[in-house]
Amino acid sequence: MEPAAGVNIRVLPCRDRELLLGQRTLIMGILNVTPDSFSDGGRYLKPEKALEQAARLIREGADILDIGAESTRPGYAGITAEEEWARLEPVLKELLPRCPVPVSVDTQKAVVAEKALNYGAHIINDIWGLQRDPAMAGVIAASQAAVVLMHNKENTEYTDLLGEILAFLEQSVEKALKSGIKEDRIIIDPGIGFGKTPEQNLEVLSRLSELKSLPYPLLLGVSRKSVIGRTLNLPVEERLEPTIALNALGIAAGADIIRVHDVAANKKAAMMTDLVIQRKK
Repeated sequence: MEPAAGVNIRVLPCRDRELLLGQRTLIMGILNVTPDSFSDGGRYLKPEKALEQAARLIREGADILDIGAESTRPGYAGITAEEEWARLEPVLKELLPRCPVPVSVDTQKAVVAEKALNYGAHIINDIWGLQRDPAMAGVIAASQAAVVLMHNKENTEYTDLLGEILAFLEQSVEKALKSGIKEDRIIIDPGIGFGKTPEQNLEVLSRLSELKSLPYPLLLGVSRKSVIGRTLNLPVEERLEPTIALNALGIAAGADIIRVHDVAANKKAAMMTDLVIQRKK
């Protein structure tokens, strides 16, 4: 797809890889190597199954793979770094040497991030935006990897929802920059489903364009999430169409990357949305 006149194209370096932003919406495919994730827990826990799914996501058009080994669903019980790495290592060891797209590792632990980066991971996706593990920012900076800074909170009490999310993300960005992470390697994420009620999630989604006041690529993760299930009373396996709808609205509001389980369907929807948006520019 050719960019429309006036579209701002920029490069996001991820160590030895690059992502082109602004030409079209990028698709981050989700690969959970967990027994207990809310949507696909247990399906890809075995390394051979995980590698098969990775290949499938790439065939379907994923621009990035996001691999996580610890469930972060609401009310989840955390695991040790040793257990998390035991799930990740066999997959990363086989995948990274031959993966044609950048690999993101979804972890909130610096020790796990460092091991993944030593294997060659390109992006660290931190659900606490560098504000939980004090060593995380330095580990990422030393590697020249890119980082996803997500908003999170341990409760759902806000006096100014979007203002507080923006303030949190600004603090995360400041921490990243002070630690040596380059500005062009930063991605922000409003954290749909994290520290927010269903009503608050809907408000964030309706005001997503306000996050574009920060000069960083915007990642949106709504795939199959509980905000859909609770709002429409739908089980996980019936949340594809609402996911596509929210992603299309998100793209129209400025999302640069969408994080999804169902790559093929969401990619087609994103392509159509991009075409319409680019005609307006």
